[in-house]
Amino acid sequence: MAGDEPLRAGIVAGEASGDLLGSHLVGALLAREPRFAFTGIGGPRMIAQGVQSLYPMERLAVRGYAEVLRHYRGIMAIRRELASRLQSARPAVFIGIDAPDFNLELERQFRDKGIPAIHFVGPSVWAWRRWRLRRIAKCVTHMLVMFPFEPPIYEAAGIPATYVGHPVADTVPLQVDRGAARAALELPAGKLIVALLPGSRRQELQYMADGFVRAAMLLHAQVREAHFVFPASSMQTRALFEQAIVRNRAGGMPLTLLSGRSHEVLAAADLALVGSGTATLEAALYKTPMVITYRQSPLTWAIMKRMLYLPWIGLPNILAEESLVDELVQEQATPENLCAALLALHRDPGRQARQRDKFHDIHVALRQDTASKAAAAVMRVLDAGRA
Repeated sequence: MAGDEPLRAGIVAGEASGDLLGSHLVGALLAREPRFAFTGIGGPRMIAQGVQSLYPMERLAVRGYAEVLRHYRGIMAIRRELASRLQSARPAVFIGIDAPDFNLELERQFRDKGIPAIHFVGPSVWAWRRWRLRRIAKCVTHMLVMFPFEPPIYEAAGIPATYVGHPVADTVPLQVDRGAARAALELPAGKLIVALLPGSRRQELQYMADGFVRAAMLLHAQVREAHFVFPASSMQTRALFEQAIVRNRAGGMPLTLLSGRSHEVLAAADLALVGSGTATLEAALYKTPMVITYRQSPLTWAIMKRMLYLPWIGLPNILAEESLVDELVQEQATPENLCAALLALHRDPGRQARQRDKFHDIHVALRQDTASKAAAAVMRVLDAGRA
């Protein structure tokens, strides 16, 4: 290839978290090889790094079966057109960032044409639905994964994988200044700050908001210095939480409602009640002692439970490989049980310290300079393809 000829790469992110990952990866790749020219689908952060986005990323960011079905034909049309446009340019590599339902089929098409296909962020086959590995093996040249236990799982299925760490671990300081975080949020001094994070999606709030509010009321009745903070991820989730407050007549409970700022809330908090998901990892990175809970429709949970492989649902426990954090799921996730778990943790400084020590170890393990490590892996795949 001529020294000044562009090194074309296809890249697709389907939602805001992928856009952030993609922007860091594109920046790291350009630092290594300025000839890269990226085309595909990205959000504002990737576009700011020079990615040519052929379609608005928001058209891919749909959740839930009903919404996916409603937009299915349009999304499939985008994928067909995108594949045609990218393949005509014959890129040196294709990188799909998360969004496996959209990206894996694209990756298969590129790999079948002899173009390396890299998938960044492994689907959680380590937790459930491991049969997906068979499909991934037919689609992907190389996986870039965020957790140290993932490469052996993929490699056992014949899928090369590189552990690159978790990008949030790179951005969160190892030592958290809780006083500064509280001052920035204007939280009252001398209080026990309890973060309430039931989830970022409407369905999560529908199943968990009332339980969180009632658990907070029960805790406040026993710990009068408790002050609660709820960082709403959207106007919709804020409205759902406010409705739960009204339903449970909790208007007099000491509570700060915020729009976003969940990381600052975790940095400020003494304790956290967290719905299962990425927020459990974020709480661990901020060294916030926590209780994990999860509630879903009985039918959905019955289906999910049959597909689970691990004894835990929370990432801190999975990464620690032990029951470090209490997990209260489904029928166990009563307000009384949630309050009791928080109260026990509050009254046991030794347990809080043990959680923080383990969270520090997890943070160190995940802090890998993800963008740089991922870029190095992409370049190795490219070099292997040229050899």
